[in-house]
Amino acid sequence: MTPAEIGHRVVKAAAARAEKWGFVRCTVPAADLSFEPRAWVHADVAVDPAPYVAAADRIVAGVHDVFALEGIDLGRPPRWNRDPKTGIEAPLDFGKALDYRDSSRVGDCKYLWEPNRHLHLVTLAQAWALTRQGVYADTLREHLESWFEACPFRMGVNWSSALEAGLRLVNWSLAWQLLGGASSPLFASEDGRGFRDRWLVSVYQHAEFVSGHYSLHSSANNHLVGEAAGVYLAALAWPHWDRADEWHGSARRILEREALLANAPDGVNREQATSYAQWTFDLLLLPLLAGRANGDDFPHEYAQRLEAMLEFMASIMDVCGHVPMFGDADDGFVVRLDPRADFCRFRSQLATGAVLFERGDLRLKAGTLDDKTRWLLGRDAVERFAALAPRPTLPVRRAFPDGGYYILGCDFEQGDEVRIVADTGPLGYREIAAHGHADALSFTLSASGVELLVDAGTFAYHTEPEWRAYFRGTAAHNTVRIDGLDQSEQGGNFMWLRKARVRCAAWMSSPDRDFLEGAHDGYMALEDPVMHRRRLVFDKRSRTLAIEDYLEMDGGHEVEIFFHCAEGSRVAPIAGGVSIEREGRKLHLRWPETAAGEGEVLEGSIAPIAGWVSRRFDVKQPAPTIVWRARLAGDCILRTEVDC
Repeated sequence: MTPAEIGHRVVKAAAARAEKWGFVRCTVPAADLSFEPRAWVHADVAVDPAPYVAAADRIVAGVHDVFALEGIDLGRPPRWNRDPKTGIEAPLDFGKALDYRDSSRVGDCKYLWEPNRHLHLVTLAQAWALTRQGVYADTLREHLESWFEACPFRMGVNWSSALEAGLRLVNWSLAWQLLGGASSPLFASEDGRGFRDRWLVSVYQHAEFVSGHYSLHSSANNHLVGEAAGVYLAALAWPHWDRADEWHGSARRILEREALLANAPDGVNREQATSYAQWTFDLLLLPLLAGRANGDDFPHEYAQRLEAMLEFMASIMDVCGHVPMFGDADDGFVVRLDPRADFCRFRSQLATGAVLFERGDLRLKAGTLDDKTRWLLGRDAVERFAALAPRPTLPVRRAFPDGGYYILGCDFEQGDEVRIVADTGPLGYREIAAHGHADALSFTLSASGVELLVDAGTFAYHTEPEWRAYFRGTAAHNTVRIDGLDQSEQGGNFMWLRKARVRCAAWMSSPDRDFLEGAHDGYMALEDPVMHRRRLVFDKRSRTLAIEDYLEMDGGHEVEIFFHCAEGSRVAPIAGGVSIEREGRKLHLRWPETAAGEGEVLEGSIAPIAGWVSRRFDVKQPAPTIVWRARLAGDCILRTEVDC
């Protein structure tokens, strides 16, 4: 940490103690409800009510899905301070002094926090807006009233993170609008007005809490964006106090700044994690829509950066809609406006962007208009989407030099496409690179929309440290590892100490071939330093990918090259290598030609951990990992070929 950050943390720790001891009070003034803002979620949208009613009925019955736990009973109403995975009930201590990483006291905080983000309240509000059946509004009220009682201001694990409070504000703002705002018929009776007043008190407390605990310095990643989004939306949804002007001003300044800092000009999110790219996009999209609805539009540069993010997303997505799992992923939704299991977050954002930015190419990539886009953009979104003329120029771009990603391949968007997404980007964002993986010079490969060589995913966050270390380590990616060490040095679940510096040395694309060269210095700190350079050369006529790894070193080292196959792949030996087959598509992978090396296939291995893919948070499944290894000394060139 820098001296400035150390000073900041000392001041914040003192402020937290002052709050704990009651020296900092939060007096909530009476709300002036004379002004009703314009909604930015459209309650009159034309959608099929059936999936919303089905989802809401499950919530009414107390049935919830939380990550790997499907169809569990959280209680009626839910037990808000209980981790549903371990059953541990977190203490109602002062929130900012409670270590949410202590699993012995809190359990798995990811599981505990997820229901407390209140995405399901939006589902209940949607079902009420579509059907006007009182059971959905009654359940929503029951859940909120119980939450106010179980989670008093500043107390407990649900008041330990400003991001979690900010996400509640995001979802409360949508639920509030879908119910009809301050003048909702649900608030018409004296009892209803009492509920409304209690909700408004908690809104004020949330906005004050978040704005007083913004994540700054090395923590100013997607957390800061989420916190500012929550406060900004609260200021617009509930402009009923003078203080709302201050919330609005500070949050808007943060959003304007972070939209440009956290996302590179080429549209790559600087977390270097595709899941966090879609997460951050929604955190920036909702304020944009809310501001426009209320005459508070953001600068052109803000919207332009969102459009660039979609261009990157469209470019790395293969013909069947698969997106590489670079970096961390925790299955988090900012909002869940479409409850169906087959909802695709990436395609949905492309559909929203197609309408918002009038982009026919994004419409083509999205395929269809989804319900989330309908809720956000209104009834005329259908006509606007249909009127867009699809452009044939896909992928939108092939080179993203700021973020370090490049797309090699041929026959894009056709049935026989080959799409290779290569990573020459930095480890992650800011000092700690919290959500980056040690994946320098790795790549993914899909053919005909079938994923064949993949990034292994994430699996774990706060718990199971051995698995957390594996999935973010070098051995879980399609790249080279030296002496059994990661390219960068892990310093905790969300921290890196020494970070490999990565660069792209050359990129060229012609009708006949694509050429990419990159290098990193992650192994230059070894006693005998090793510089790793990698060339990827894709011949479009033969559909062959040549992977040339240049290792510059003096002494001897253990060298491993990893190739991670998607789950369900069949790997079989062939002369000089292996074949990889999945869903009717086959690759031939030929080893480097050196007598010192040998190949091995690991699947579902525990010792060592290898041969796993994680498509969902806290869920992993066996999948073949191909490892070629050798003991080598001195400079060498290792050439692997993949016939597509």
